Amino acid sequence: MSKRNLAIWSIAQIILGSIIVAISFNLFLVPNGIASGGVSGISILIQRMTGIMPAYTQWAFNIPLFLAGWWLLGRRFAISTAIGSVLLPLFVLISAHWPPPTDNALLAAIYGGIGVGLGLGLVFRGRGSTGGLDLAAQILHRYTGLPLGLAVACFDGCVIIGTGIVISPEVALYALIGLFVTSKTIDIVQTGLAVSKVAFIISDETEKLSHAILHDLDRGLTKLDAQGGYTGEGRRVLMVVVGQTEVAKLKQLVRAVDPGAFVIISDTAEVVGQGFKLE
Repeated sequence: MSKRNLAIWSIAQIILGSIIVAISFNLFLVPNGIASGGVSGISILIQRMTGIMPAYTQWAFNIPLFLAGWWLLGRRFAISTAIGSVLLPLFVLISAHWPPPTDNALLAAIYGGIGVGLGLGLVFRGRGSTGGLDLAAQILHRYTGLPLGLAVACFDGCVIIGTGIVISPEVALYALIGLFVTSKTIDIVQTGLAVSKVAFIISDETEKLSHAILHDLDRGLTKLDAQGGYTGEGRRVLMVVVGQTEVAKLKQLVRAVDPGAFVIISDTAEVVGQGFKLE
């Protein structure tokens, strides 16, 4: 994909994500007072106290945070942030009077959390931000490596405390549910639902196992040089990445070639490359 097409795709993800966040915000969170975090949550609290529409509050908060993002993350990131910072409050304003589908606070917290998480995940995949505390989370993620879902949760926890004070402790508990659902949904959008497995195989029959994995399982592998901790002898370790449905066949192959092989199998959240996801 060319740079131009990548840029267009990134902008499209930011716009689509902003629309999803705005609709979920107005349909589920605002009517039930569920301030589950971010500037969006702050705007709900301000609306409850002053009557100011959330869209205006979001624009007001986004300006200084946008300038901070320009300074810390650079001009290129700031351009993507500008799109979300302007469009999200606009979509919130447009959809402000849409009727909510439910007045059940628990359902609103769950579905609102899913919608906001899905939208933010798309925005983050487009390397942008909707501004506000989401931008602060992006800064924290960029400079500390903290997962985006956890970064958002750290900032949004303060907003939930405010919800308990301004609205009620019960609503704050619903907001906490929404926050949890949002952070998990962001991680799912970022890494996907499919969970692959990485296997490390220690065996005296590495050549036979390599042949079986390459030709019978049709998977690539990597040979790692290792040393036994007790004997000090050098040996080969095979590293193989397989899909979740291929684990049983891999174990069957290893058992058939070398019943005494030592096998370690663990989850890996994301695999990018030939035979798996390509980006």
